[in-house]
Amino acid sequence: MVRPIADLEGHPDIAGLRAHYDQVSETPAARVTDGALMLAGLYLAVSPWVVGFSPFEANLSVNNFICGLAIAGLAYSFAVAYGRSHGLAWVPVVLGVWTIVTPWVIQRGYATGGTIVSNVIVGVITALLGLAAMRPGMMTRRKG
Repeated sequence: MVRPIADLEGHPDIAGLRAHYDQVSETPAARVTDGALMLAGLYLAVSPWVVGFSPFEANLSVNNFICGLAIAGLAYSFAVAYGRSHGLAWVPVVLGVWTIVTPWVIQRGYATGGTIVSNVIVGVITALLGLAAMRPGMMTRRKG
């Protein structure tokens, strides 16, 4: 009879995978990706004040602030503990795409030019960096 493992955290396979993810995330490319993703998130959070969103774009300002903090927090978790947070690596990609379309979704087409340009550029950068952040989790070495 097989006994179920009560503590999955101590399972050797899970511990080995986390160690592998942490090792892969220590590469210089992964560190640059995490740092750039954090900077993109922080810029998105302060972009309403940097670009100068108009007062009728308050909902978009709040959205950018929340999404920017979420992206920066995820980038920090990838840099510090990728072995535990690799399952969330897809979230910056979704938030990047969301950032691209928010001027049209939230403002219903009444966003200013600077707002649209800022969101599209930061959204594309965030989505691409999010895809790059997913790469260490997909890299595996074959033993043979």
